[in-house]
Amino acid sequence: MRPIIKAKVLRTKKTVALARWLIGKHLVRRFPDGREEARMIVETEAYHGERDRACHARFGRTRRTEVMYGPGGVWYVYLCYGIHEMLNLVVGPPDSPAAILIRGVEGASGPGRVTKALAINRALNAAPATEPSGLWIEDRGVRWPPARVEAGPRVGISYAGPVWVAKKWRFRIKPVA
Repeated sequence: MRPIIKAKVLRTKKTVALARWLIGKHLVRRFPDGREEARMIVETEAYHGERDRACHARFGRTRRTEVMYGPGGVWYVYLCYGIHEMLNLVVGPPDSPAAILIRGVEGASGPGRVTKALAINRALNAAPATEPSGLWIEDRGVRWPPARVEAGPRVGISYAGPVWVAKKWRFRIKPVA
């Protein structure tokens, strides 16, 4: 039995805690040719609700953000700056828009590099984070001690204002000194 993360685990309102919890889990991609690749998640970023000025849901329900208003456990994939696909995991109960950006995995630092390395595109938008979709998360038992996981401000959100920029909702494995 594969250690696949179940959708019910992702349907909590604790977006920031889930973003931290995902560090050490594995993002698994099944490619069209049938081969699979698993990479440990090493960096995430939380976005929570319409009040979060950095969250896409800050403008309310739109065609683009509709997927964020559904139940947790699906992918939200969008195009950033017309160049990079960005992979987010929708979390939370229905009508509570929240998502976690997968910023880095082993061997790919930066959300655009993650999607490029694993051939992820908008065709996966709104797809369930389950094995049949070809993209899911597994818990393979990797646990990072709290001292090795760094919490810091989110990246590239200056438009959200100083209160939202200062929130330490970005998590990553600390580099070894």
